[in-house]
Amino acid sequence: MLSYRHAFHAGNFADVLKHIVLVHIIEHLKKKDKPFCYIDTHAGAGMYALNSEPALKNREFDGGIAKLWRQEGLPAGVRRYVDVVGQFNQGNELLRYPGSPLIAASLMRKDDKLFLYDLHSTEFKFLHALVEKDRRIRTFHADGLIDSLGLLPPRERRGLVLIDPSYELSNDYRLVAETLKKMHRRFATGTYALWYPVVERQRIRRLERALQETGIADIALFELAVAPDSKGHGMTASGMIVINPPWALASEMRLELPWLAQALGAEGRGGHRIVSLAPEGIDYAP
Repeated sequence: MLSYRHAFHAGNFADVLKHIVLVHIIEHLKKKDKPFCYIDTHAGAGMYALNSEPALKNREFDGGIAKLWRQEGLPAGVRRYVDVVGQFNQGNELLRYPGSPLIAASLMRKDDKLFLYDLHSTEFKFLHALVEKDRRIRTFHADGLIDSLGLLPPRERRGLVLIDPSYELSNDYRLVAETLKKMHRRFATGTYALWYPVVERQRIRRLERALQETGIADIALFELAVAPDSKGHGMTASGMIVINPPWALASEMRLELPWLAQALGAEGRGGHRIVSLAPEGIDYAP
């Protein structure tokens, strides 16, 4: 099933969390001179017009990036993320929102490499047209969960894999856990960042258990909620599960997640979680 189009959701609160974590990880990898690679298994179209019909249908960006766009006193990591988004806009007007591939490309250096996958024909067409002149980037019209395994371990021996499926099918939750286990076997020192939506909490509990059962030693979970869990339709929270997180990421999230929950939460009902999924119980809790 390939009906999902991120243009309807670009810049929402889930993108805010995902891309703040992405910026933190890439900035950490850049602290060493040695090149690294970035693999995006579900890269999407790359850029989204916030004045387009899909974006304006539900105006999800109003509950995300738009709330931060001209706000003063942002935490340092949130400010860095907003500044990155600002590079793709002119002046004070927020008209464009970059997807993960363009955020990563804007931060990475000339010797770093990007490998971008998307299976959706229309999304891939837009993505390829955006980045085809960038010699650091290779694009693949393929299933990133399957095909990207062939890139591991990367030549650089340093890297980040971002896994951001649409979760259109219920077995996607099982599939990402199985894929992460395979990826980690091939490239145990890599950093892996998995995004997930909270629509039905029980699915997230099963995902957490599946990842704990992999035996991977260092797994941190960072979750941002804009409303309490609900049995109704719609996403109330989203999270990032990071394998081999940068050492400072948990402390940065301890500062930024409570602030984001207050800033983006609906009517003061926002919340957050920071926990460890590692079998040895590394303590990431506030």
